[in-house]
Amino acid sequence: MANEHPDKTAASLSESTGAVGSPADIREHMEVYASCGTKVGKVDHVEGDTIKLTKNDSPDGQHHRIPMAWVAKVHDHIHLDRDHNEVHAQWQPA
Repeated sequence: MANEHPDKTAASLSESTGAVGSPADIREHMEVYASCGTKVGKVDHVEGDTIKLTKNDSPDGQHHRIPMAWVAKVHDHIHLDRDHNEVHAQWQPA
């Protein structure tokens, strides 16, 4: 697939199955995956309508924020509604 990252570590959004929670179920240290299945980070904490990702899992060692609106599914991890390229291009520094 053109948008699939070589480090894909989870099911893609379309392949994801199981019980679905809501954004209210998001907890610290949950893994966050792009729609293509590539891990894009871990939750540091939720701030209003954004999720702050930990800097330890960031490619540049910095915190980033993503909008809660990007959350497509919540399981024991979070699936976003966009692929890793879009996430990295659109996330905001924290």
